[in-house]
Amino acid sequence: MPIRKWVLQYAVMVLILFTLFSGVQYLKGHSIEYALEFGALWGLISSTIFLVVRIRNYRNRIACQLCNDLPEK
Repeated sequence: MPIRKWVLQYAVMVLILFTLFSGVQYLKGHSIEYALEFGALWGLISSTIFLVVRIRNYRNRIACQLCNDLPEK
């Protein structure tokens, strides 16, 4: 399993989603504390769901053209 690659992608994804979710909540008029809390929570939740599905697909040998994690036959 390409664990090192997935950990790096997970970390980048969490940061991007955190920034996106926090920014949207702040622009909607919420306080900065609420926006940061919302961004952290939903960034972790959505990234974890993506990672779990990706691991399941890898174990079941379901090819993903975007991820390109499975070795060629």
